[in-house]
This record gives sequence, structure tokens and C-alpha cells, in this order.
Amino acid sequence: MLRAAGIGVGDEVVVPAFGNVEVAEAVTLAGALPVFADIDPVSYCLDPTAVEASVTHRTAAVVAVHRFGRPADLVRLHALGHRLGLLVLEQGESEAPYDEIAQRRQRAGYLDARLKGVRTPEGAVGHTYQQYVVRVPGNGRPDRDAFARTVRAKGVDARVPVKTPVHRLPGFRQCVSLPETERAADETLALPVDASLTKREMQRIVAACNALGGLLQPAF
Repeated sequence: MLRAAGIGVGDEVVVPAFGNVEVAEAVTLAGALPVFADIDPVSYCLDPTAVEASVTHRTAAVVAVHRFGRPADLVRLHALGHRLGLLVLEQGESEAPYDEIAQRRQRAGYLDARLKGVRTPEGAVGHTYQQYVVRVPGNGRPDRDAFARTVRAKGVDARVPVKTPVHRLPGFRQCVSLPETERAADETLALPVDASLTKREMQRIVAACNALGGLLQPAF
């Protein structure tokens, strides 16, 4: 898409650092320079305000990446692109059958109502819960990692969704302030929400997580 749009050497493309490296690699392969902007802490997608702050006279495009089944704020990004003359591209996520999405939403609702000690994801129109991502507060310690190890030991397949933001990776290191990206990388944890999960497995997830709730400060 970037090459088809004529984007190449000398151009800058605004992309998120919270996520996979493939988007930044695609920009580089097109000959352009990836510029990282911060994310919205609720959606984990590009924050349009942060995008605007990162725009220079060389900026040619923005790549909006939908994250964890929640869509990016395309209305504001397209409005920004129209105002500043920028191309706005999307990287979507793999689609799932409606029945599967409905079951994920049902399981997400179950977790929303029962989990304690972690911050559950905020629902939004169109959220498909490709991943059910909670926040485990750091409080100056690697609580998320300790939390993950403990619930895994109890049979819960908890995973860190983004271990290292792209702007920290070799080849893409940039001296840029991305506080929400950094915080999300340190605090987020994906819990199982697959359509195949049984009620007993859902109960195990809740029991394992809530047993640790008292170890965390409740304030967010």
C-alpha cells in the first residue's frame, strides 16, 4: 500500500511502537522512515493527538493499526489526514466468524464482572476481543511479570501481548517520549477469552487472578 501510494525515500510515516515490528519494517522496505507516535491508553491504538504532534513537513502517511480486536479512531485520524494532507492507511486484524466473536464477547463480559485487582479492558462498539488485555499495575515493581508467572502456574495461559515496543528494538531505536506505550508494555497481560473455553476454565481464570488481587494496590 505504501509503495502504491508513491511513498518512499525522504518520506516519513507515523506508526505505533506498541505492537508488532512488521509495520515499521514495511515502512523501511518502502524506503521511508517510520516515526513512532504514542497510543491511547484505553484502545492501545494510535492517539490522534500524539500523531499530530509527530507530524513534520516530511510526513506523508499514517498507519492506523487496530489492536486486540478494538478499532483505531479512524474518524479523527482521517479528519487529521484530510486537514494536513496525509494518507491514512489501516492494518486490520484477521476476521473471525460472527458466532466466534459473540462467544468471545460473552466470555469477556464474564471476566469483566468477576475480575478484581486488575484493570479490565473498556468495551467499545465493534470490539471483537481478539485478545482480552488487562492491566496489572507496576507500582515500581515488575508486578505484571510476577502476576503472569503465578497464574500460569495455576494453569492459566496468560501472555504478555507486547514484550518490547518497536522503538526499543535494534534497528528502530529512537529517542522519543512514548509514556503510554512504555506503560502499556510494562503493565498489559492477555488472558484467555477463546470461544472454546468452558465455564470451569473461565472460573479457573477468575480464581487464579483474584487470589492475587490483594497483592496489588487498588488505585488506578
